[in-house]
Amino acid sequence: MPISGTPSRAELVEHLVKTRIAGDVATPRENNLLHYRKLANGERNWWLGLELGDRWTDEQDVLAVMAERVGVNDDPEYRYGQDTIDPELTVAGLDRLAARLRKAAEGRQRVLFATGHPGGLLDVHRATAAALRGAGCEIVVIPDGLQTDEGYVMQFADVAVLEHGATLWHTHSGEPMKAVLGGLEREGRPQPDLVVADHGWAGYAAQAGLDSVGYADCNDPALFLAEAEGTLQVAVPLDDHVLSPRYYDPMTAYLLAGAGLA
Repeated sequence: MPISGTPSRAELVEHLVKTRIAGDVATPRENNLLHYRKLANGERNWWLGLELGDRWTDEQDVLAVMAERVGVNDDPEYRYGQDTIDPELTVAGLDRLAARLRKAAEGRQRVLFATGHPGGLLDVHRATAAALRGAGCEIVVIPDGLQTDEGYVMQFADVAVLEHGATLWHTHSGEPMKAVLGGLEREGRPQPDLVVADHGWAGYAAQAGLDSVGYADCNDPALFLAEAEGTLQVAVPLDDHVLSPRYYDPMTAYLLAGAGLA
């Protein structure tokens, strides 16, 4: 563990469960429900750069979407204990994401990568960016000197991140993506054809009308709501920070093979 090479679908499902990327995940039920409630109550930190208006003010509606698209327990009376991500839904999301990456490669599109969860997903994005560059895509280089109230917007290994106090920063905010897109506009450069991201980076890009795909955990419902509404093209359900970032390597290999980029 991790699996070497490219796993089959069945091998990947088994690996996702063993490493708790899916299956019985580390995020407890009570944390999931708390975040669904915060989103429904209009707390913007949980909207992940999206504008949800008054469409999701009932946390039971949020739970229903999360049960359908992520595989959490659909019983509203189940309040505490273990919760789950259905590994089959994770792999189905990867298949949808692979199809969009294949389209980007065939069109040699401009692609922007970003993560609000660098401790878990930075290398997933880096490897995907490298594969698309090898296929002839332009990987968008972000403008210099960007910052938000939380810190500086930087780019490492082709992936835009937030830096705070010389540390790569975990953030839900859409403000870093707003800074990047605004910076590109000021420089007279085209907007990306595709954004591959997570958290508020993915949400803000989708809200801005860009093709946006990304990864999201079972306690971050906003991207799944956006996918359900058609604002975000793909949301892949997974635990976005497991014990080792190397556990994501088989998932990345499966994704790139499905996109014809291996």
